[in-house]
Amino acid sequence: MIKTNELVQSIIEGIQEKKGKNISAIQLQSIAGAICDYFVICEGNTPTQVSALADSVEEMVRKKTQEKPIRIHGQQKAEWIGIDYGTVIVHIFLPELRSFYNIDNLWEDAKTERFPSLL
Repeated sequence: MIKTNELVQSIIEGIQEKKGKNISAIQLQSIAGAICDYFVICEGNTPTQVSALADSVEEMVRKKTQEKPIRIHGQQKAEWIGIDYGTVIVHIFLPELRSFYNIDNLWEDAKTERFPSLL
C-alpha cells in the first residue's frame, strides 16, 4: 500500500487538473472513531465538472500510485461523488450541496489544509 501523503497529493493534483475549487484536506488520524486518515473535499460548478473531477482524480491516482478506489458513489447524479481509497475519502460536491452538508466542519479539532484552485 502506498503512503497516504502520496495518495493525498495525487488526489489534489487530479482535482487541480480539472480546475476544482475550494480544495481542503482534513487530517483525521488523531480523531477517535474516524473512518479514514483524510477527507479531501472540493467543488465543481456543474454536474459535468463534478463528474470530470472524479474521473481526473481516479486517473491521476492510478497513474501516479497504481491505486484503485475501493468504491465510488454518486456518479449517476454527479451532485456529490464520493471516492473511497480506504485511508482517504474524496468528496466532490456542487457548491450548494457542500454548503448544505457542511462536512468540512464535522471535526473542528482536526487539522485542515487548504490548497489553491488553479484557474
